[in-house]
Amino acid sequence: MGRIVLILIIAVVTVFTSCSKEKEIRIFCIGDSTMANKKTKVYPETGWCQVLDLYFDNTVQIKNHAVNGRSSKSFIDEGRWKSVLDSLQKGDYVFIQFGHNDQKEYDSTRYTTPYGTYSDNLKKFVNESRSKKAKPVLFTSIVRRHFDKNGTLIDTHGDYPEACRDLANEMNVPLIDLQKLTEEMINETGENNSKEIYVWTAPNNEYPDGRKDNTHLSEKGAKIVAQIALEESKKLNLEFSKRLK
Repeated sequence: MGRIVLILIIAVVTVFTSCSKEKEIRIFCIGDSTMANKKTKVYPETGWCQVLDLYFDNTVQIKNHAVNGRSSKSFIDEGRWKSVLDSLQKGDYVFIQFGHNDQKEYDSTRYTTPYGTYSDNLKKFVNESRSKKAKPVLFTSIVRRHFDKNGTLIDTHGDYPEACRDLANEMNVPLIDLQKLTEEMINETGENNSKEIYVWTAPNNEYPDGRKDNTHLSEKGAKIVAQIALEESKKLNLEFSKRLK
C-alpha cells in the first residue's frame, strides 16, 4: 500500500510541475540594421534586438532575422519573410520595424511609398502572422541623430512613422512608437552626450578615419533602446513582458 501511495504522489507532483511550467514564448524580429545582430569587427555597433536576450528569463527565445540594409520590400523579395512565416507557430510574437531603407528613392529594390507599398507590406506581415496565429507588434523606426545648426533634433523619416501608426490603429495591432520615444530620449540626452548612443568611434585599424554614424546604435545605445521598447511593452500588457527578469 505504501508503495502505491508513493507512486501516486510522484505522479501528482509530476503532473502539477508540468502544468505549472510556463510555456515558452518565441519572438521573431524582422527589420533592418538598427535591429540586426552585428559581427564582432564592427563593434561597438549593435542592433537593439541583438541584446534582447539580456532582459528575458529562459522561457523566451529571440529569433532575430533583421538584416542590414533591408526595407519592407527587399525583405519580402529576397524570401526572408517567407522563411520566417514558415517557422511561425501559434503564440509566437513578430516584431516588425522597417522604414530606414524604405525611404531610399534612388534604389528601386528597396524604395516604398509610405501610404502605398510600405503600408501594404506592413499589412502583409500582420495578416500573414495572424494567419499562423502569431502575434504581430509594429515598431516605428528609431530616430536618427540629426541636429540642425541650432541644436534642434530633426526627424528624417518623413511620413513612414505616421503611416505605421495609422496602420496599427486600423488593424488593431500593438504599436511601440520608437520614433517618438527615442526622439524624446535623444533630446533629453543632448546633442553632444547622445554621440555615445550611436557609433562615434576613434580611428582604429578597421576604421582608420574613425566613425561618425548617427543611424546605428552603440552597445550602450542598443541596450537603452531595448529597455525603452520593453518598458513600453509592459504598458501595453503584452504577454512576453511578464517574462522580463
